[in-house]
Amino acid sequence: MRKLLNTLFVTSEDSYLALENDNVVVLRNETKLGQFPLSILEGIICFSYKGASPALMGACASRGIQLSFMTPRGRFLARACGEDRGNVLLRKQQYRVSDAPADSCLIARNMILGKVYNARWVLERTARDHTMRVDADALRSVSRQLAQQLRAIETAVDLDTLRGLEGEASVRYFSVFDQLILNQKEDFFFDSRNRHPPRDNVNALLSFAYALLTNDCASALESVGLDSYVGFMHRDKPGRASLALDLMEEMRAPLADRLVLTLINNREIQNKHFRRQADGAVLLNDDGRKLFLNAWQERKRDAITHPYLQEKLYWGLIPYVQALLLARYLRGDLDGYPTFFWK
Repeated sequence: MRKLLNTLFVTSEDSYLALENDNVVVLRNETKLGQFPLSILEGIICFSYKGASPALMGACASRGIQLSFMTPRGRFLARACGEDRGNVLLRKQQYRVSDAPADSCLIARNMILGKVYNARWVLERTARDHTMRVDADALRSVSRQLAQQLRAIETAVDLDTLRGLEGEASVRYFSVFDQLILNQKEDFFFDSRNRHPPRDNVNALLSFAYALLTNDCASALESVGLDSYVGFMHRDKPGRASLALDLMEEMRAPLADRLVLTLINNREIQNKHFRRQADGAVLLNDDGRKLFLNAWQERKRDAITHPYLQEKLYWGLIPYVQALLLARYLRGDLDGYPTFFWK
């Protein structure tokens, strides 16, 4: 079992990362803000435009430490990689499956099954736990609609049909998402999903959470020898980690959405943690990003029983386990890709 080591998040926009002996050093101008031994790190995610020194990038690559660069608003930019040690036969099989729409659909529909199933249980839990505070009938009605769509998804044989079913399910799920917000309704409300850029507090949180989850899934896929840019439902597009977007679908609702809702409903994140730009974009400010990243790391330390392996794992290991299961399926060791069903 792979051990999940610490990830260093650098959130200051004007920080620069350098190598000093075997430590990563965080600098602002000439002032050292902190240093961390590379030996304790599995990943570094930098939200600064200044970036990192070539020496540090080389040291991370040689040690297998994922060094990722994000914009301050949470959009993935690049990842420093060393020599590819992946299995060439595995990647060749991945490319063959990706080029065959029918074979791609077999994998993609399992991932979408997980997405819709898990979204349904987010609604069911809220209807059960907060019956007196929400429109439980509306939530259960959408849950029944999603259950019906699961049967259609199971029999989908082409990607266009699957995309249509996934789109319908997402619209239905988000049609009652505002019901899941129990507190701070004056500042946190949800009318519809919007992005590029997000235009309200809730969408800003969802976009940031999805960016972090995509990065974790890309790292997991690369770590098992798969190409995170060659997907099955998400097709090839320059600069897009299509397979990471496929893999994250199953984890959107139980990991990203539920964390967003928890932070809002527990009043941990508030309106003061956002900033608004002239073009209408709503973004987390520095304090908001730090708060969310701390909560994200804590959430990844929570334990869950994996539905396929029937073993207790940290949430942070789930992308790695699903990537391993996908690799085993592509190698022919499994008859199908095991969907991550959460309940």
